[in-house]
Amino acid sequence: MKTILENNYSYTQQLIIALVSTFFGYHLYQEIVNPEKSQLTLSIMLVALTYFLINKFGTQSEKGKI
Repeated sequence: MKTILENNYSYTQQLIIALVSTFFGYHLYQEIVNPEKSQLTLSIMLVALTYFLINKFGTQSEKGKI
């Protein structure tokens, strides 16, 4: 529990991951059912962007705090 409290953005990151996963899942479903309406490329780019941003800002250690 202490590790969750140290990262101020953990709840925000979990919310963003949930939203991006929902967006990706919907467009994956559209690719299977209606390929002409799908925007799967946009979804994959959003997943990649989310991954890199959360890796960059989510794993910073808080030095100097006890």
